[in-house]
Amino acid sequence: MASRARVRAPELIGKGGWLNTGDHQYTLADLRGRIVILDFWTFCCVNCLHVLDELRELEEKHRDTVVIIGVHSPKFVHEAEHQAVVDAVERYQVHHPVLDDPELATWKQYAVRAWPTLVVIDPEGYVVAQHAGEGHAHAIEKLVEELEAEHAAKGTLRRGDGPYVAPEPVATDLRFPGKAVLLPSGNFLVSDSTRNQLVELAPDGESVVRRIGDGEFNEPQGLAPLPDGRIAVADTVNHSIRAYDPGSGAIETLAGTGKQWWQGSPTSGPALDVSLSSPWDVAWWGERLWIAMAGVHQLWTYDPATGTVEVAAGTTNEGLVDGPAAEAWFAQPSGLAATEDRLWIADSETSAVRWIDRDLVVHTAVGTGLFDFGHRDGEAGQALLQHPLGVTALPDGSVAISDTYNHALRRYDPAAGQVTTLATDLREPSGAVLVGDDIVVVESARHRLTRLRLPEEAVRVESVAHRTQRAATEVAAGKLQLDVVFQAPAGQKLDTRYGPSTRLLVSSTPPELLTSGDGAGTDLSRELEIDPAVAEGVLHVSAMAASCDDPDGGTSRSETGGEYPACHVHQQDWGVPVRVSADGASRLPLVLAGMDQE
Repeated sequence: MASRARVRAPELIGKGGWLNTGDHQYTLADLRGRIVILDFWTFCCVNCLHVLDELRELEEKHRDTVVIIGVHSPKFVHEAEHQAVVDAVERYQVHHPVLDDPELATWKQYAVRAWPTLVVIDPEGYVVAQHAGEGHAHAIEKLVEELEAEHAAKGTLRRGDGPYVAPEPVATDLRFPGKAVLLPSGNFLVSDSTRNQLVELAPDGESVVRRIGDGEFNEPQGLAPLPDGRIAVADTVNHSIRAYDPGSGAIETLAGTGKQWWQGSPTSGPALDVSLSSPWDVAWWGERLWIAMAGVHQLWTYDPATGTVEVAAGTTNEGLVDGPAAEAWFAQPSGLAATEDRLWIADSETSAVRWIDRDLVVHTAVGTGLFDFGHRDGEAGQALLQHPLGVTALPDGSVAISDTYNHALRRYDPAAGQVTTLATDLREPSGAVLVGDDIVVVESARHRLTRLRLPEEAVRVESVAHRTQRAATEVAAGKLQLDVVFQAPAGQKLDTRYGPSTRLLVSSTPPELLTSGDGAGTDLSRELEIDPAVAEGVLHVSAMAASCDDPDGGTSRSETGGEYPACHVHQQDWGVPVRVSADGASRLPLVLAGMDQE
């Protein structure tokens, strides 16, 4: 067995305390003898939600030796609220202990740089691996099996029940609903996301008429009427688009294989043969069904005439870049609303409202980037939102914004170029539907629909501006060596049969921060040049590596069911705040998988 670096794991500290433990407060000493996997996550992050799903099988299979602990490390101000974390743990069905760390104390102790990050601690309390991003469950399982064998032989492995204690269930008709649409009957159809169903409600928005899709859906979100009378459903965790017929009750899959899309997978073709990634909303526009593909920061379309899907906008890079659809960057697009000449987009991670025109050019109405957010009304160029999940087109050409983490309904008026607040004291609104002169808001964290009369005047609120609070990395001006650390899992190697199996994309905000080194390449190490005239900024780094079973390493190919080795994609995006200083570092290591040995 290969030797590993032995780094003592820092203590677990979180001002918010522990969830899912029956109020027991744990230390690492309490977990000695178990293999501990720390999952640094935040509930706004779709990649973090993907990792929660990736870990479920491992969690079940190794329940007597492995303890997974979610370390909730907030990006947005709202995510630092304890009750919001409690809600998220239930909403996303987290079945392991969670440490609420609103001040990022444990994040800093472990030198974490990105959401999500996984850290593996052995039964003796030493850190043995770190993985950033998605696609690492297979590698971690291999490591867990090694650690089980090693520590069973040493007598340092302790088996038994883990510390997870399930919270008491709460009885409500809806549980963290996502989106709603108005049916021709006057009833509402609501995606009851945490209960994995659709629910039809009477016109009062409260009385349950029927529940739909027991066992059919997995955290459904967006809904949109189709021209044939059916309702398109973004079946988010099933990575599929479904169609529900309110007349017959029939449910049909329109697009998706049920598996998550990964880099290198097809981006167009027969709809049932192409994988999708966390579709969050849908809207009919321009004779196509548009899909907010939150999981890969893109917009896709489904064409019912040909039964095909294709990428319509976005590059998979996360950020806020306008321009021709093929060159634009998005960040978790989560809400769509169509008008005659525009498709409105709630781009949640940039706290932005954007739109695409008939010429397929992307524009930003409100929002500046990944790290600026708040609650500020007024001229759109300086207005601030906080992680909006929904947009609703209004009859006067303006758009209502479900400003989710501000617990508010906002309005953007394109004619005046102004943002106003229509209502406050909503709880995580995630969508809204127009009903006559009223707007019915999905109050996701209050588990209900709330009817509001559209006000003629805006509500006055105190302006608040925020930036994501993460410590900047001190870097020296001039040459900066960027090293993305990747170590293939045991029994695997980088597969170069068809060319490079790694990818690295680097950019910066502001662009002037880098005088050289930006752009795409295949080497995971690169020399950057930092402009000394730029005091601070953000380095955006996106890395991908594909590793495959190594037949020479003795790994079985049986799991592929054929002659080809099983391959696994590991990928992550980092936004690293940096500050230029005379005594700053000349090397920036980012761990994709493994341990930095320098």
